[in-house]
Amino acid sequence: MAMQMLPPDWPGNFWAHWAIFTVIILVFVLATVMVFIWFERRALAIMQARLGPNRAGPFGIFQPVADALKVMLKEDIVPAAGDKIVHWLAPVVAFVPVLMVFAVVPFQGGAILADLNIGILYVVAISSVTVVGVFMAGWASNNKYSLLGAMRQVASVVSYEIPVVLSVVGVILLAGSLSLQQIVLAQDIPFILLQPLGFLLFFIGALAEINRTPFDLMEADSELVAGFHIEYSGMKFALFYLVEYAEALVISAIVATIFLGGWRGPFLPPWLWFLVKVGLVFFVIVWIRATLPRVRIDQLMALAWKFLFPLALLNLLITAVEILVFPAVSPWVLVGVNIAIMIVLVILWSRLFKLGGGRVNV
Repeated sequence: MAMQMLPPDWPGNFWAHWAIFTVIILVFVLATVMVFIWFERRALAIMQARLGPNRAGPFGIFQPVADALKVMLKEDIVPAAGDKIVHWLAPVVAFVPVLMVFAVVPFQGGAILADLNIGILYVVAISSVTVVGVFMAGWASNNKYSLLGAMRQVASVVSYEIPVVLSVVGVILLAGSLSLQQIVLAQDIPFILLQPLGFLLFFIGALAEINRTPFDLMEADSELVAGFHIEYSGMKFALFYLVEYAEALVISAIVATIFLGGWRGPFLPPWLWFLVKVGLVFFVIVWIRATLPRVRIDQLMALAWKFLFPLALLNLLITAVEILVFPAVSPWVLVGVNIAIMIVLVILWSRLFKLGGGRVNV
């Protein structure tokens, strides 16, 4: 394993450390989001046998830049009966927490803005603030469709936050720390192997929280036009668009950090391992979008409360028992046991409970 570590206060000064890594985070998020936008459009086009962006630059690589310039030139329209101040603040409130999450994400050993000893708790708390901006947008637009889209998003975040947090607790028990840096260092075996059910629950719940397919119900065009941001245009709309992909980047980075070993890996530089793992997770997110149809709102709620929540409790119980009762058992033995438990529980639960057939079950 490549264990290249930087000093915690690199380059040797507290304020220089904060300034450098603040710039790194801003550049990383904005640049990666633009790459993600291009990559998703090209990948979806290939998967669905169509062209995708192919005019602005070779293979359409400058299409995100062209889109950014376009929205900057568009007129900013605010509903006459809307709350203008809240309407303006909503995209800012939604975007800032996404940037703040990366303050505790390690790019490699020591390459982190702030190695908080409660890092994962900070991530859970800060990432939940984005939904406040979503509801502000729906409310300030004075549009019933915007408000319904915002309420759907709030309902999904409140419901899925519980199984997501419970699935992370299993990782915390294994690592013995809430620090993301310490969680990475504890992964001699990637936690996706020791916590396969926890990974599955976290990934599904996170997709629902960030409104990605198949849980993108607020963008169900036939029902809600375009969700909470239907009344937004210009740079305000661009900020919400940016938030959607920045949240996908956050989920990819957190999954790579707490389940895939973060920056750890052989041969390649640590930061490159981190980027490769982030890109791999995002590719899976895109693959799911190209494959699965959208679920209904009652199915969305049923999945959270009937499936993910009880399975997250069982996963937490099983993890605690393994740590307390079988501390001397080889981790590789637990890998096979936990994968078998995941398969049995998922099949059993899918037979016991149904998400609903043709009619709407609330």
